[in-house]
Amino acid sequence: MTQIFFYHNAADRIAAAAALIGKAFLHRKALLVYAPDGEVAGMLDRHLWMHPPSGFLPHVRSTSPLADETPVVISDTLESLSHNERLFNLSAEIPPGFSRFTSVIEVVGRHEVERLAGRERVKFYKDRGYAITYVDLAENH
Repeated sequence: MTQIFFYHNAADRIAAAAALIGKAFLHRKALLVYAPDGEVAGMLDRHLWMHPPSGFLPHVRSTSPLADETPVVISDTLESLSHNERLFNLSAEIPPGFSRFTSVIEVVGRHEVERLAGRERVKFYKDRGYAITYVDLAENH
C-alpha cells in the first residue's frame, strides 16, 4: 500500500518541497513532482536551479526528451509517465492514480487555504485506510 507523508506548517511551501526533493536526490531516489498549476511548477523549477547555492538538482519538465533519464521530473499530469516510486504532490487536490506510487509526499504551508485543502486530502487518505506519517516543519526550525 502507498505510504503517505504529510509535511505541514511550511513557512515557504516551495522552499520546503525543494529541500525535501534535495534530500531524496542525495539518497538517489527518483521522483515525480505533480504540479498542475503552472505558476507553482515554475516557482519550483526556478528554486531548484538556484538551491542549493553550491549545487544543482537535475530536474526537467515532463515534456522534456530527457524526462526518462532525469531523477526529478515536474509534471502537470501523471497519466503518461513511467515514474512510480515517489510522488511529491504540490496540488490542492488528490493526485490522479496516486496509489501506483510507493510513497506520496504532501507539502502543506501555513496559509489557511493550503491547510484546509491539506485536511481534505488527509480525510480522503484516512477514509481509504492509508496510514499517514506527519512531520511538522515548524518544529525543525
